[in-house]
Amino acid sequence: MASNPPGQCCVTGFLHEGTPTGETGKIDNIRTYFSYPKQEPSNSSDTAIIFITDVFGMDYINSQLQADRFAESLKSTVVIPDIFNGDAIASDAFKKGSVDLDTWLKRHSTESIDPIIETTIRYLREEKGFKNIGAVGYCFGAKYVVRFLESGRSQTLDAGYIAHPSFVTHGELAAVQKPLSISASEIDSVFTRQLRYESEEILAKTGQPWQITVFSGVPHGFAVRVKLENRHQYWAKEQAFAHAVAWFVEYLK
Repeated sequence: MASNPPGQCCVTGFLHEGTPTGETGKIDNIRTYFSYPKQEPSNSSDTAIIFITDVFGMDYINSQLQADRFAESLKSTVVIPDIFNGDAIASDAFKKGSVDLDTWLKRHSTESIDPIIETTIRYLREEKGFKNIGAVGYCFGAKYVVRFLESGRSQTLDAGYIAHPSFVTHGELAAVQKPLSISASEIDSVFTRQLRYESEEILAKTGQPWQITVFSGVPHGFAVRVKLENRHQYWAKEQAFAHAVAWFVEYLK
């Protein structure tokens, strides 16, 4: 694999404080969190972002707060589809000990999640008229950003950003046909140094714009659920977010 399967590091982290400003609705029968910029620009109908979550899912406050920031920074609609259909891992799971990830992962395969992403893209592009659709993916969600950057699908993305990816295969990465940016941790046991090097070699052959940025001394999950009181971890999280915004400004807007 270009990145290893999720491990216990994928169910650890810190809850962030704040009040999400989006709203919960549905895309077809898919529960979805919708976030909009406070002031809609004149070209607001052009661009949308799909936020594909880690194992904590759509209702995780960190993800909703992050989605709100993307909506405001990019002046774009951001949606978080419930890719786990109400079966996300609880945000306090890491406080209760280990999580049986193997059993949980079997319930959430590409066969169940691909159709949700397809439906979301179709809704945004065909029903809402967005011309440019990007996606951000954290940990578990990164795999599905990569999968939908393949041009052979009926529904595809126009650009992608992922952080500390898990479960991405060499084949999925090699099939990327749109711009992809990756934020990585130097000490990540899921997206290891060797796998980063292999990913660079694969992406170089795609002929597409790509970027891998590595941050030292931060844990897996740093881009969405670090301890904000830790100055270095907070800085890395903020830089990763800034990289994502800059990437979409360049390759999506």
